[in-house]
Amino acid sequence: MSTWKACERTIAKILGGERVPVSGRQRGDSPDIAHDWLSIEVKHRKSLPSWLWDAMDQAQASKVEDQLPIVVLHEKSQKYSECFVLMRLDDFTDYFGE
Repeated sequence: MSTWKACERTIAKILGGERVPVSGRQRGDSPDIAHDWLSIEVKHRKSLPSWLWDAMDQAQASKVEDQLPIVVLHEKSQKYSECFVLMRLDDFTDYFGE
């Protein structure tokens, strides 16, 4: 089994969803994981940028008590309402459940 397929299956199990097979679907037809209230797209990479790890480490280190550490990603000229919010999967499941 491909590494990315195993990754999708593992995340589906953690979040209480079911992996949607790629065969026969077109981009945007359905998410990687079928779920009741989430539209889940999984991206598996050999490595993530170090600045991204640094940003999450900063958010984690500066949290107080039960605060939810997040990183907000903004690209120059991007509408602020379209920024990306990044958090660790463990934090997500702790706050929102499966």
